[in-house]
Amino acid sequence: MSGSNVWSRSRERLRVFPELLAQCADEAAVYGKCVAATTTGNQELKKDLCAKEFEALKTCFTNAEKKEAKVNNRI
Repeated sequence: MSGSNVWSRSRERLRVFPELLAQCADEAAVYGKCVAATTTGNQELKKDLCAKEFEALKTCFTNAEKKEAKVNNRI
């Protein structure tokens, strides 16, 4: 297996990330606010404190990526 394929896939994911983030701006903002709220002062972020918000963001990214793939395959 060639290592260049790994780098090509990584570059492609990074290339489309800004587009996906723009499509998931609301979910990203909600997740960011949750993280910020749970880490005020000297508190550390603990696993699963923002799990619901993270899952919503993850689902949004997955759906946006699928939409992007459909658009790219039509061209």
